[in-house]
Amino acid sequence: MENALTFTEAARDYELVRRNLDYLREHWREQPSLDLLAERNGLSAAHLQRLFMRWAGLSPKAFVQALTIDHARKLLRDSASVLDTSYEVGLSGPGRLHDLFVTHEGMTPGAYKARGKGLAIRYGFHDCPFGKVLLMMTDHGICGLAFADPGQEEASLEDMRSRWPEAHYIEDAPVTAGPVARIFSPQRWAAEQPLRIVFIGTEFETRVWQTLLKIPMGRATTYSDIAGHLGNAKASRAVGAAVGRNPISFVVPCHRVLGKSGGLCGYHWGLTRKQAILGWEAGLVAAGSKAA
Repeated sequence: MENALTFTEAARDYELVRRNLDYLREHWREQPSLDLLAERNGLSAAHLQRLFMRWAGLSPKAFVQALTIDHARKLLRDSASVLDTSYEVGLSGPGRLHDLFVTHEGMTPGAYKARGKGLAIRYGFHDCPFGKVLLMMTDHGICGLAFADPGQEEASLEDMRSRWPEAHYIEDAPVTAGPVARIFSPQRWAAEQPLRIVFIGTEFETRVWQTLLKIPMGRATTYSDIAGHLGNAKASRAVGAAVGRNPISFVVPCHRVLGKSGGLCGYHWGLTRKQAILGWEAGLVAAGSKAA
């Protein structure tokens, strides 16, 4: 992946990639050719190939392969043991780089029940490799990360504000710009102090979100495996609800939770974006494996 690609360029590229992913998601069984995709976009095959490689480090063909059910099942292989394995810094390879540099804490149950009362939350919108991103921060650390499709910024903000309606919100893009730059810059994950994040939710939700941080990049797990890891194998539905309410998308990788069959299931910010993130991560893992 080209480090020189700016977030504005990446966001622009994502819009074209997103349109193609919508098509690929519907037609992956037909294994559409590069020439067909290029024709649909009014681009040369070489141009479309370069765009995918620049954005994700994967060719359109590799992306199609990453969307297949066989690939999803491969991600799920040994998924239960993924959650039970201890990873040590420096020994876990490129698939864990992102998650190893996150440190987290939870707000007290009383703070959650107060619906954010007394909290000051700063927020800002920025470009990122997946379109527009909304980042929200308290004095304790990052508390929210959401995505927005074109023209949906206000809806995205209201969705997040509704989680903590009594908090005081301050628009402050200069403050949130730095964390966004770190979150979406793989070359910086291992170079700086861990990102500080704070969970504002129920005790059960917080336990689920903490478990999500154990899923390495390039792997996946299921709702039922998370429930089993938490000691209640019958709590899959409750786990699904908690995963759906994860307020810190991408950093807390709810996109790595799949259905038992390998299906993508739901994603609060859209299945196309979920596919895009998984494909982007696959490119990082592949690049890291080649460099190792």
